[in-house]
Amino acid sequence: MALSGMRGLSTFISDVRNCQNKEAERSRVDKELANIRTRFKNDKGLTVYEKKKYVWKMLYIYMLGYDMDFGHMETVSLISAPKYPEKQVGYIVTSCLLNENHDFLKLVINTVRNDIIGNNETFQCLALTMVGNIGGRDFSESLASDVQKILLSNSCRPIVRKKAALCLLRLYRKNPDAVNVDGWSERMVHLLDERDIGVLTAVMSLLVSLVAKSQDAYWSCVPKCVRILERLTRGQDIPQEYTYYGIPSPWLQVKTMRVLQYFPAIEDPNIRKSLFETLQRILLGTDVVKNVNKNNASHAVLFEALALVMHLNAEKEMLSQCVALLGKFIAVREPNIRYLGLENMTRMLLVVDVQDIIKKHQAQIITSLKDPDISIRRRSLDLLYGMCDVTNAKEIVEELLQYLTKADFGIREELALKAAILSESFATDLDWYVDVILQLIEKAGDFVSDDIWYRVVQFVTNDEHLQVYAAAKALDYLDKPAVHETMVKLAGYLLGEYSHLLARRPGCTPKDIFDVIYDKFAVVSIGTKALLLSAFVKILLHSQPQDPDLRERVLEIFKRYECSVDAEVQQRCIEYLTLCAKGPSMVDIMAEMPKFPVRQSALLKKAGDAERDVAEESATKLRVQQQNSTALVVVEPQSNGAGPPILTPSAAPVQKKQASPSDLPPSAHPAALPVGNGHTEVSAVTAEDVSVPSLPEDPVTEPTPPPEPAPAPSGANLLADLLAPLAIEAPPGYAAPDSIVDSSQDPGPSAGTSGLAPMQSSGPADALALALYDGPSTKVQPIGSVEDWFNALVIKDSGILYEDPFVQIGIKSDWRGIQGRLVLFLGNKHNASLTNVRAVVLPPPHLRFKSSPVPDTIPPRAQVQCPFDVFCLRASRETAVLEFSYNNGNIPVSAQLKLPVLINKFLQPVTVSANDFVARWRALAGPPLKLQEVVRNVRPMPLIEMANLFNSLHIGVATGLDPNENNIVSATTFYSESAQATLCLIRVETDPSDRTQLRLTVGSQDLTTTYELMEYIKQQLIDTPPPTMVSPNVPTTIPTNSELTGPAALLNGLI
Repeated sequence: MALSGMRGLSTFISDVRNCQNKEAERSRVDKELANIRTRFKNDKGLTVYEKKKYVWKMLYIYMLGYDMDFGHMETVSLISAPKYPEKQVGYIVTSCLLNENHDFLKLVINTVRNDIIGNNETFQCLALTMVGNIGGRDFSESLASDVQKILLSNSCRPIVRKKAALCLLRLYRKNPDAVNVDGWSERMVHLLDERDIGVLTAVMSLLVSLVAKSQDAYWSCVPKCVRILERLTRGQDIPQEYTYYGIPSPWLQVKTMRVLQYFPAIEDPNIRKSLFETLQRILLGTDVVKNVNKNNASHAVLFEALALVMHLNAEKEMLSQCVALLGKFIAVREPNIRYLGLENMTRMLLVVDVQDIIKKHQAQIITSLKDPDISIRRRSLDLLYGMCDVTNAKEIVEELLQYLTKADFGIREELALKAAILSESFATDLDWYVDVILQLIEKAGDFVSDDIWYRVVQFVTNDEHLQVYAAAKALDYLDKPAVHETMVKLAGYLLGEYSHLLARRPGCTPKDIFDVIYDKFAVVSIGTKALLLSAFVKILLHSQPQDPDLRERVLEIFKRYECSVDAEVQQRCIEYLTLCAKGPSMVDIMAEMPKFPVRQSALLKKAGDAERDVAEESATKLRVQQQNSTALVVVEPQSNGAGPPILTPSAAPVQKKQASPSDLPPSAHPAALPVGNGHTEVSAVTAEDVSVPSLPEDPVTEPTPPPEPAPAPSGANLLADLLAPLAIEAPPGYAAPDSIVDSSQDPGPSAGTSGLAPMQSSGPADALALALYDGPSTKVQPIGSVEDWFNALVIKDSGILYEDPFVQIGIKSDWRGIQGRLVLFLGNKHNASLTNVRAVVLPPPHLRFKSSPVPDTIPPRAQVQCPFDVFCLRASRETAVLEFSYNNGNIPVSAQLKLPVLINKFLQPVTVSANDFVARWRALAGPPLKLQEVVRNVRPMPLIEMANLFNSLHIGVATGLDPNENNIVSATTFYSESAQATLCLIRVETDPSDRTQLRLTVGSQDLTTTYELMEYIKQQLIDTPPPTMVSPNVPTTIPTNSELTGPAALLNGLI
C-alpha cells in the first residue's frame, strides 16, 4: 500500500503505540480526529496525498475501536479517482467503514459498475472485492448481470473470475430475486470443468448456495463434483500453492462434499461406486499427527466425509470403519481431537444399525465423562444418552449416578434429567426404575425437577405390583435424618396412597408411618405441607379400625392449620376435618387415585427445549423419536434392534373418569403415565390373551392395547434425516382420480397379496392408495400401482411401498429367524412441509411389532426413517396394515398400505440329503401334518420359472431329489415363537400337458404351519405375477431320470 512514504501516518501510529495507558491513547486519538475534521472542512486546500493520509488514519483509528462518524464522503470520493493509489484507498477504507445499508454507497454504484465492466483488471478486482464484502440489495439490482458476464467470460484472467464468483455469491445471498439463475445448471456444469483451483473453489461456494435453494436443477453437476473430489483425493494436477500440509485443497474438498449432501441419493451405480471409493481413500488416509495445522485440515475433510457417508446410507462395513476411526480419536490425549470424535460419534447415532458398533467404545466414552474439560464431559454425556438402550442402560445409569456427586453444578440438572429419562425408557424392571429415581433425589435433590417425581407417581399408580415396593422404599428413604424436600413430596404422596399395603410389615403401622412423615412436616414449604395434609387424611381413613390416638393427632393438625394464611392449606384442613367427622363412610371418597391415561413423557419435551448444537440434537432426537409414538401402546424401543426388549407395566385402559389428584400440583396432570418407554409395541391380542409366549431372550410382558389408536402427539420439528437411500424426485404431473375412497371406517387386515388393505366403504376396486378423513375432495393419486409395488416387495427386501406426487415411502428390511427389522423411508418430495404426519401399524394376531415414531412434520425435500422390529408368533397369511396420513396444506390425505411381512419372510431355505428327506417325509404320516391337494387355475409358467419363484420366496428347491423331471421338491425352515424352527417339506407334481393344474403336498411337524404354508404357496401360484428377479441359487436345469445317480435313485418310487 506504500504506507512507508506517509511520514505523518507512521508518526501517528508510533505515538499511539507509545501511549502508557488508555487515557493517553484516547487523548492522542481525539487530537488527531480534531485535526482531520478541520482539514476536511477546508477541502479546497487539501491535496490528494493528504486526503489519502487522513483516510488511512481514520481507518487505523476505526481499527482501534473508535467510532468514525465523519469523513465518509471524502472516503467514497476516492473511489472515483482515476489513479490506482487513490482508488485502492477508497475501496479498502469504504469496505471497512461502511455497511451495506449506508446511503453514501448509492453515490458510487455507477463508478463501481464502470470499474467492473472496464478493461482494467486491477480496477475490476478492487470493485468486485468491495461488492463481495459490503454489497447489498442496491448493488444486486445494478451489478448482478455484469458480474455474471465476467464469471462466464473466457477472456478474463482466473483471479478476476474468482472474485466475480464470490461477488455473485454475496449478491445472490442478499437478493436472490435480483440474480437471475435460470438456466444456470448448464453454466455451472461448464464452470466445474475449470482447471484453476482458485476459480473452482469460488464456484463451488456459489454452487453450495444455489443447491441449498433448489437442488433439482443441478443434478447434472453431481458427476462433475464426484470427479473433482476424486481428482483432489488422488492429488492429480494440484498446484503446490493449493496444497496445505500435503492435503490437496482441503477447502475445496469440504465444499464439494457439502454440495453432494444436498442431493437425496445418487442412483447411477458407476458414480456411486466412484464416490464411495473416494470416501474410502479419505477414511483410510486420515490419522492423528503431531502437526496441529495438518490435523485441522485433515479432520475438516474427514468429518465432512463422515457426514456424506451417513447421508448416502453407505454399507455397514464403511459405517463400521467410520466408527472405528472415531474410536481412535476419542482415545487420544489432544482434547480438541477427542471432542471432535465424541461430537461426530453422537451425530452417527441416527444411522440405522450403527449403535451396536458405537457401544464397543462405551468404556472409553465413560472415561471421557471424567475429563477435566467440561465441554468434553458434556459431549460424553450426550453420547451416552443417545447410545443407551436396554442392553447397557443399567451400566450407563449407574455411571451417571456415581458421576452425579462429582459433576459441576452447571451440568448436574441436565445430568439428572437424562439419567431419569434413561431409567424410565429402558427399565427392564420397574423396581430398578424406582430405585434409580430415589437415589437421584437423594444425591442431587436440588437438581431434580418436579416432573421427575411426578413421573414416578404415574408409574406407581398404574402398576399395582409396584405400589408395595415403592411405598416401602419411600418409607426407608424418608426415615433418614437428612432428606431433601423433593423426597418428602414423593414419599408423602406414595405413603398417603399405599401405606395401608404395608400394614402387616413390622414397624409400618399407620401410626408409625404418620410419625415418620410428621417429623419432616415442620421444615418443608407451604406447598409440600398441603400435600402432606392429604397424606395424613388418607393414612387415617385407610386404617380400619382407626387408631384413636392417631385420629386425635391428625385432627389436631387440621385444626391448627384451618386458619392458615395460605388459602390452599386452609381449604384442605377445613375439608378434611369435615370428611373425618362423617366417619368411615367417607373412606371411598379418599380411595386410591385412579390410573392415569397413556401419554407421552413430559421429561423428553423438557430435554428437547434446551438450546443445543447438531450433535446434541442427534442424541436428543433419538430419544424423542423413541417416545413421540403414534401407535396404540407405548413401550421402550431398542435403539439397535437387538437384545432383549423391555419389561413394561401392564397397560391400563383409559378410564372415563380421568385421574386428577388434588395432591399433585397442576403441572403434574398433563404428563400422565405412558404404558412403557418409547417404542410402540402393538400386538393384536385380547384381554384374555395378553400373555403371548415369547422368546427366552425376549421376555416381554405384553400390554393390552387400547381399543382405538391414540391420536398422534405433536412431534418435535426434527431435523431432516441425512440418510437418504431412496431418490426423492420432484412432483410430476398427475391426473385426477375417478373416485375417492372414504376412510372414515376402520380397515381390517386380511389375507392376500394386494398392496392395499380393503376398506369397508364401497368404491371402485382400483382406488388403491389415498383416502380422506373429513375434508374437501383431493386429486392426489399414487404414481404407479401400489399392488405391483407390494408384490415386488414380497420377494425383495427393499423398494418402494408407495408414492404419490408429494410423498415417497420406501422400505428396507432384514430377516433373521423369528424376527426382522424394517425401515420405512418417508420422503417429502414437495417444496412445502408436510404436517400431521402419522404412521401406525395395525398388526394381525400372529405378529408383534415394535415401531419407532414418525415426526409430526417432515420438512421440504427431506426424508425421515422409522425402524420397525417384527416378531413372528405363529404361522399365518394375514398381513399387517400401515395407516399412513399427512396434511398437504389444509387437506388431510391418508393411505392404508399392506406391509410386505408375509410368511415367506420367516422362511430359511435348507439343504437336505436324499436319505434325510425320505426319512422325514415318511415320518409325516398324513393329515393334518402332511396335506395334499390338487390346485387348479394355476398361472401357467415353465418349470424353471416356478423353481425361481420358490427360491425367491425362500423355499429352497432341492435339485436331483425327485426322479420325475416334471416335479419340484423343496425344503425350508419356518421360524416362529410358538413352533420355533420347523422344517417344512414341499413337493409339487406338475402335468406337462396342462400347466394350469398341479398337485401340491406340504408337510411339517406343526399342523398350523403346514396348513398356512400350503395355502400361501397356492396363493402365490394362482395370484402372483411373475417375479422380477432371480435368486443367485436358482437352478438352471431340472434333472431328468437319466441324470439321477447315487442317493437320488433311491427316491424313485418312494416319494
